[in-house]
Amino acid sequence: MSDIIWTKTDEAPLFASYSLFPIVQSFLKKGGIEIEQVDISLAGRILAAFDDILDGSHEDGLKILGELTTSKEANIIKLPNISATIPQLNAAISELRSLGFNIPTYPNEIKNENDKNVASRYAKVLGSAVNPVLRQGNSDRRCVRAVKEFARSNPHDIGKWSKEVKTRVAYMQKGDFYANERSIISERDDTFLVKFKGEDGTEKTLKELEILRGEVVDATFMSVKELDKFYEKAFKEAKQQGLLVSLHLKATMMKVSDPVIFAHAIEVFFKEAFLEFGEIFADLGVKAQNGLKDIFAKISSLNEPLRAKILAKFGEILDDSASLAMVDPSQGITNFHVPNDVIIDASMPAMIRNSGKMRGKDGKEEQTLAIIPDRTYATLYEACIEELKENGALDVRTIGSVSNVGLMAKKAEEYGSHDKTFIAQSDGEFIVSSKNGDEIFRFGVQKGDIFRMTQAKDDAIEAWINLALKRAKEAKEPLIFWLDAARAHDINLIKKLKRRLGEFEAANIKFEILDYAAACKKTLETIRSGKNVISVSGNVLRDYLTDLFPILELGTSSKMLSVVPLLSGGAMFETGAGGTAPMLAKDMIASNHLDWDSLGEYLALIASLEHLSASRGDKKAEILSRTLNAAVAAYLKNNRSPKSGVKSPDARASHFYLALYWADELARNGAKLAVKFSQTARDLSQNEAEILKELCDVQGISVDFGGYFMPDETKATQIMRPSKILNQIIG
Repeated sequence: MSDIIWTKTDEAPLFASYSLFPIVQSFLKKGGIEIEQVDISLAGRILAAFDDILDGSHEDGLKILGELTTSKEANIIKLPNISATIPQLNAAISELRSLGFNIPTYPNEIKNENDKNVASRYAKVLGSAVNPVLRQGNSDRRCVRAVKEFARSNPHDIGKWSKEVKTRVAYMQKGDFYANERSIISERDDTFLVKFKGEDGTEKTLKELEILRGEVVDATFMSVKELDKFYEKAFKEAKQQGLLVSLHLKATMMKVSDPVIFAHAIEVFFKEAFLEFGEIFADLGVKAQNGLKDIFAKISSLNEPLRAKILAKFGEILDDSASLAMVDPSQGITNFHVPNDVIIDASMPAMIRNSGKMRGKDGKEEQTLAIIPDRTYATLYEACIEELKENGALDVRTIGSVSNVGLMAKKAEEYGSHDKTFIAQSDGEFIVSSKNGDEIFRFGVQKGDIFRMTQAKDDAIEAWINLALKRAKEAKEPLIFWLDAARAHDINLIKKLKRRLGEFEAANIKFEILDYAAACKKTLETIRSGKNVISVSGNVLRDYLTDLFPILELGTSSKMLSVVPLLSGGAMFETGAGGTAPMLAKDMIASNHLDWDSLGEYLALIASLEHLSASRGDKKAEILSRTLNAAVAAYLKNNRSPKSGVKSPDARASHFYLALYWADELARNGAKLAVKFSQTARDLSQNEAEILKELCDVQGISVDFGGYFMPDETKATQIMRPSKILNQIIG
């Protein structure tokens, strides 16, 4: 493998890479460093899953990188990728089939062994298929000084808050995952069997788990009967209080449980339609978990009178019920249209930044009832909103920073639960026992209830505590452990942490252990005073916190440095937490203007080169890292981020400026590399105006990449590298 791996992913970061990667590759090559792309895109993973029935040329990039993470040589720059829902998967399959790839369609129903085989292959592509494989280490996310200084000097817009704001969070009071959770610390290496025992006495083994000594193992379930009651109450209250209904889940990452929770919301909200037309929906293969868009597409095949009758019923319900939050009011796209349009870690911070408002059907911003069914993490958002109501909006010019150390290694906690999540097919019991017959957990459930198990390996937990200790020493900042002493899982993490607290005390490190609501309020209090704090959290909280606080602090989470020190000794560098920005990708296709800011990639590359220098003693890598750091500071100081609006400098222009500043730094301060970049620096500087003209003149028309999920390489390169002068200089 090359010295550094750059992942080929999806949507906006994929389009941007066609412009940025050749620049990075050219600069590193002059320093004797090899960097290559490995394909982990949704399209690439689909083709790899069916390579045996294709031509055998589609390597499994995810498998290759998964193996690399176990090596101390691993140095991976990971860009955001699609965590596919079923509608996204079907769209990608359709595109690939249209491009001539003879892959099977996704079976909506399992009718035979072939369907079962196809579905099992696609299951490995759905949801968060990438991150659990690559994240073989814990997470270290923080804001670098240059980015923080820029944010303070150029504060982003942030909405006002007051005690009069009615926006609030609604969550279940009983029957949710939090209420039913049980947890143990395994006393020995063991094998656990997960079984379902039906009311009729039949038993089925669902999963066999290898458990290690010291591992924290949890099990819980959500009652869908209680879920439906909760939805009915929440929808009624939203109507009474004049609040928009907004549902915040993560159907991408939580690919088994959350689509079901999403489906129940639709079935309850449109209960009358499902009661009246349920048989027709069943015949059409309608699945509420795919959202309203899929339902409306399915009924389009019906005769006009029946289709009109069904649509009229949906319209009647929408008119009589609480208004739904809109994703795109101009197109009539609601919060319920597709499961992946409203993703909690992005949607809640965006709503909070916007004074607790989302758009209604007329496009106007309205206050919202934010529905987060499971209370486990809902309380942190509730606490955030309460604090802002009490104390007003944050002042971006003065607030401190929130870093995060997240327990992530070895598929820790809920983000590793997909293969241990099951829907009860009848009333009965989920039973977890050791292979020798000892019962570990037993849950009585009703048909449709959602059962799931999670694991956190002892070595991953110890490495997480070590990383928190290391970061606190380096940053000289206090720690807040986000652990709930009333939650079964966290009780066991606290037990492990308390054995190590002497090390923190010996190093004079300030720390607190607080539940999620208290931790959120304490964090806001700390940063309001201008001080920094390090949040130390589990895996889901890591995801939520590294969006919430950066979005409030910087306006985006994509500007955070994200390092994953792998347990093997290697490292992975993630380029922000902003997702794949599908709207930016679609805007690019429509107008040949890409707003994607590659700052996350720049920061990851700095850290990657720094790691290469430290691990190998590579002096040229140190020079490239140091000069790139200075170039990024100049990039921020001169405000060279992409500008919105056609005919203005976009992502491609921002990449040009990075190259200009980096080449200039190398020519002036690059020691033995200076001579290799002096001519490049002169050429870029002398041709600045002409290059910018070439990059902006092409905008304003639609472009054809030859594929959305799998662009044609030649077409994409021509679109994203339109400056002949820049291409000649870079090579």
